[in-house]
Amino acid sequence: MHHAGKILPNEEFIFFADEDNVPYGVKTREQVLQYVDDAFKFLVAQNVGAIVVACNTATSIAVRAMREKYRLPIIGMEPAVKKALDLYPGKKVLVTATEATVAGEKIKNLIERLNAKNLAELKPLQKLVDFAERQEFNSPAVENYLREIFSDYDLKNFSSVVLGCTHFNYFKDTMRKLLPENVKILDGNEGTLNRLIQLTNLKPEPATKKFPSVKYFYSGRQVTSPEESERLKNYLRRLDEMYLIN
Repeated sequence: MHHAGKILPNEEFIFFADEDNVPYGVKTREQVLQYVDDAFKFLVAQNVGAIVVACNTATSIAVRAMREKYRLPIIGMEPAVKKALDLYPGKKVLVTATEATVAGEKIKNLIERLNAKNLAELKPLQKLVDFAERQEFNSPAVENYLREIFSDYDLKNFSSVVLGCTHFNYFKDTMRKLLPENVKILDGNEGTLNRLIQLTNLKPEPATKKFPSVKYFYSGRQVTSPEESERLKNYLRRLDEMYLIN
């Protein structure tokens, strides 16, 4: 949503956050399928022209089923493993995601399709979702958690860390602080947005400070309270701060 708003500032967006059921990364496959289908029913009823599933876990588990059921452009998120391998051929990649994504077949199939079994290492960072949900973006606890995770790897042998969960973008500054300079931070936002534009013929605009029209919903309930509106603004401000960190 944040990246799309910068590139498509003249469009109208509906932002659906399933606050009743997050995090998806520790739910069963059946639960996630039901949650995503409920979200799609709501969004289709709003007459949306396309749906971006801005969650790698939901994409991994549910996008194929949603495409069979609903007749509109559906764009899923995919960890930027191909981007990492294209940018840094032959270099190792640390692919981070939720527990459900790491355990799923979709990401394993992606790595196999790219012939990257010897180059891509998978690591769940489930606790970052919990930190993000309570807006604990930059704290000693966050830094200690990531420092412990990264200490398991000889990072001089890696080209990049791929962020396979949209929650992880909130923590780019701490990652950049802990990672060696040779290790880049990559996400799949650009590729997802390019696919949206390709399927819908929307027209990207030059960089602008204008933000598009957005209606925010929590599990189908429109966000209207000043407190929740401010909470959402905090997320957007944080993403603005993280936007150019790589």
